[in-house]
Amino acid sequence: MPHREIDQLAARIPDGASLALPPDNSLSPGALARALVRRGARGLRLIGVPVSGYATDLLIGAGCVASVMTSAVTLGEAGTAPRFTAAVKAGTIEVIDATCPAIHTALQAAEKGAPFMPLRGVLGSDLVAHRPDWKVIQNPFADGSDPILLVPALQPDFAAFHAVCADSQGNIYVGRRRELATIAHAAKCSLVTVERMVPGNLLEDELMAPGCINGVYIDSVAVAERGTWPVGLLDEYPLDAAHFREYATLARTDAGFATYLERFVHIDARVAA
Repeated sequence: MPHREIDQLAARIPDGASLALPPDNSLSPGALARALVRRGARGLRLIGVPVSGYATDLLIGAGCVASVMTSAVTLGEAGTAPRFTAAVKAGTIEVIDATCPAIHTALQAAEKGAPFMPLRGVLGSDLVAHRPDWKVIQNPFADGSDPILLVPALQPDFAAFHAVCADSQGNIYVGRRRELATIAHAAKCSLVTVERMVPGNLLEDELMAPGCINGVYIDSVAVAERGTWPVGLLDEYPLDAAHFREYATLARTDAGFATYLERFVHIDARVAA
């Protein structure tokens, strides 16, 4: 399919930007990731919300990434993320360890306009010693000793995800994937790909409105049919498990990954089956 609209969206993300991406089970923007590879993006600072998958591994393999803040990078049933693993071994990317609650908490702080938010679950782990930006203080409301962890607000330069549809007001339907609303609220700029545009105002529909993100938080929308592929999209289409296995196999080597890019990224035809 023509890439004009999606490539224009990718062009809005400059080299060196921080980019928040949802996991493979929450409307990951596969088409936009491929567009960033075609653009030759460099130095991106990815944020997995809260874990990372196909899009992150693809961007790392293509040399687009400087750092990754995440709780994990995985291809799920297809196994480990091969390009991420290779980059970590080679020392070509920085990995900023986090936990799922810590990432959500940091984004929620930015969402609320607060400089930080407290969190308990990480206390007692080795992770605290490796995150100098996290601070442990005494609970000021406690009578005795009661340590609490403060996580600084995390405001990505960009949030990117795919959705089922958008209306002319820029309202986006994401169903019950409410973590996408947190990303959109926290980020400076939200870029969204959708399967289709729909008439009317989604927020005026009592059934659709609870699953929508208000267009106030969306900066730009591009139509990209099967935009999460090879990841599935809600009730629209399933995960392409065969392609995931093919990617996992090819991406184990530099030569295999180059073949994957040639076959599925640097082309002018529809990549989805």
